[in-house]
Amino acid sequence: MKNSHLQVERIALREWLVLSILILFFTAGLLYYKTLERSDLVLYDRLMQLNSRPARDDIIIVGIDSHSLSELGKWPWPRLRHAELIKQISAAQPVAIGMDFVFTEAEERNDQAQNGDQQLAEAMVRSNNVVLPLISENAGKGLTTVRPIPLLASAARQLAHINLELDKDGVVRSVFLREGMNGEWWPHFALAMADVAGKIAPGTETDLPGERLSATLRNAPPEPGTWQRDYLLHIPFAGSSGHFRSVPYVSVLRGEVPADFFKNKYVLVGPTASAMADSFPTPVSGNEGMISGVEINANILAALLDQRSIHAAPKAYLYLLNLLAVAVALTAYQMLSPRKALMATAVVAVITMLGSWAMLRYAGYWAAPTAALLGLIIAYPLWSWRRLEAAIRFLAEEFRILDKEPHLLPEFIDEDDEQPARALTDTLEQSINAMREAVDRVRDLRQFVSDSLSSLPDATMVTTTDGNVLLTNQPALDYFAGIGMPKVNDALVPYLFAKMSPPQNGESGPDSAFSWWDLLDIKHTRTMSQGIEVRDPQGKDLLIKSAPSYNGEKQLVGWIVSLIDITSVRAAERSRDETLHFISHDMRAPQASILALLELQRDSSTALPAEEFMARIERASRSTLGLADNFVQLAQAESQNYRYEEADFQDILLVATEEMWSLARSKNILIQTRIQDEEFPVLVDNSLMTRVLTNLLSNAIKYSPKDTTITCSLVREQRLADSIIVCSITDQGYGITHADQARLFQRFQRFRTNEQPKNDGIGLGMVFVKAVLDRHQATIDFTSVPNEGTTFNVRIPADLD
Repeated sequence: MKNSHLQVERIALREWLVLSILILFFTAGLLYYKTLERSDLVLYDRLMQLNSRPARDDIIIVGIDSHSLSELGKWPWPRLRHAELIKQISAAQPVAIGMDFVFTEAEERNDQAQNGDQQLAEAMVRSNNVVLPLISENAGKGLTTVRPIPLLASAARQLAHINLELDKDGVVRSVFLREGMNGEWWPHFALAMADVAGKIAPGTETDLPGERLSATLRNAPPEPGTWQRDYLLHIPFAGSSGHFRSVPYVSVLRGEVPADFFKNKYVLVGPTASAMADSFPTPVSGNEGMISGVEINANILAALLDQRSIHAAPKAYLYLLNLLAVAVALTAYQMLSPRKALMATAVVAVITMLGSWAMLRYAGYWAAPTAALLGLIIAYPLWSWRRLEAAIRFLAEEFRILDKEPHLLPEFIDEDDEQPARALTDTLEQSINAMREAVDRVRDLRQFVSDSLSSLPDATMVTTTDGNVLLTNQPALDYFAGIGMPKVNDALVPYLFAKMSPPQNGESGPDSAFSWWDLLDIKHTRTMSQGIEVRDPQGKDLLIKSAPSYNGEKQLVGWIVSLIDITSVRAAERSRDETLHFISHDMRAPQASILALLELQRDSSTALPAEEFMARIERASRSTLGLADNFVQLAQAESQNYRYEEADFQDILLVATEEMWSLARSKNILIQTRIQDEEFPVLVDNSLMTRVLTNLLSNAIKYSPKDTTITCSLVREQRLADSIIVCSITDQGYGITHADQARLFQRFQRFRTNEQPKNDGIGLGMVFVKAVLDRHQATIDFTSVPNEGTTFNVRIPADLD
């Protein structure tokens, strides 16, 4: 059985390894061939929408919006208006002005009109911080650069390109910060504005963000007619349309904007109206669809000023992120249950997404996790399918093996529980139904074992091979709880027995040390199966046994340890020994005296006078009769034949005092009674309870000097809902020494000091008293002071029915 389990585990491990390698190679292939590139872009856009940040206060957009078009007329507008706009803005001393218009042709005018180009050029010269765009176009003769008209180009502080990079899906996600042709380079429009504000000459910028061309391409001589690009920047969009502060063109032109509104600001002037057709889709467009070009340039400018950029993560990190996520999930499949494995897959997917988002937001690196996500989506169903196949095979095989085992318990079929066989059941359901029957059979067997263990009268524990307690019946739990060890399960057996005395028998002798670990040693099996006798902290005598437990393959799997309370057996043996000693000595002595007297009487030379002879015979006979009578009374007290009847305890006390009157009279001892004027109902065996009081009175008389008083009192005490009758007998006798008080209720104990006379008691009277009171749920206690007297208190429940 064990070998088959190992074989199943090896097969499962092999399948897991094969599946893991295939899934990891599949994920790596997705990364290598960029199969999910479009999915990466979609996910990139969604994460970019979550990466919005507050707009910079120093970037202002002067927008040619619908309101301005309706107020100033259709586009294009006279360049005098642009000149006036620049004058209005320059008066507030902005750090840079970007005119996002392409002035590639001179303005048409008649002789009476002012020269708008000249006026615009003069305004740009006075401002000295205006950036104008240039474009590239293919007019049929190859790619050429289209600049503003020379008048305006010379008046601008810088010229810059406004080209945007469109991905395969037509979305703007990046831009080249430098582009050029025939060895001449131009910065991007936003970079040029940053250079103007920072008074940096074009081409001298340091630490520009973005991905550079390879050194080979950068150093190669430029090919004529070829457009060159460098410093690819993935735009970290701060927000979508309307994110940056914007004012209408017409409001600025009319002076409706405060004079200091543009002070130390970057001002971008460009179309924002949808009718201008200068809009592009971006990752942050969302449902809006498009963002104007001037707003895209504002995002690029904010990224440059904040020194933010997005880089493609190194391939090593990209592979590590995706393959590690898949590997963690695959490891969870091997170690966790299917439900937990599914939860682990979801957690790994979420963590992978969060990791990719965190890298994008806080580190500026984009590592697409789509390959890992697809790998996780494929991995779990494949693994579940393989495990389901393995489960079906395992269930079928295990049921076949289990069905061959003998049926130890009778199996009953309830006709009401029978269900008609269904025609359509798949293989898994059939295997589950078969295994359910097997499990029910094992559960019944386990319940049978558990009930058998619980029904054992002796404390019994089942442990592992190293002594760790697995199962415990109720007597064992009660016993260890009684000695202050409430936690038994999972405890070690040797520690449970650590406070007990060493064994009184067994293999351990004077030269060999005993250890409680011997209970779990196969070498001591013979001795431990017979049992070892110990004494627990409460003074109980125990017989401890242990026996090995084996599985179906005869391998040791644990131990069965039992504790048998033999306190009563050992107490009976001690009582027997004491009784035999008494019979051999105390009862034999008077009989031997009688035989000796008879032998002496036969010889006339040794014969005693008849009166003395009869007196000696009488004393010996009375002594023997008294001993026999004490034994009979004690046997009656310890028997089960009690005859309980309702009585008044004061009547019992008065009868006992009457019986002891003559004995007290012989020593001139006065017996006084102090009884409250009420009834004292009890349920007792009248004769035995009377004998209890006569024994107490007899002892009081025997152990008191002449001319003293014995006081008997009877009171009733109320304790919550219970009523207790207290009978007190107080003498003025010799008292009981402190050393003898602990032995007062033990068999054959006699107490005598040098001051008191000898008496003929044998030490069974107080044992009789204790036995009778115990059977009546009554108690007895006493106080005694040597040479002053003793008081015995009998407390018995009142009969309230």
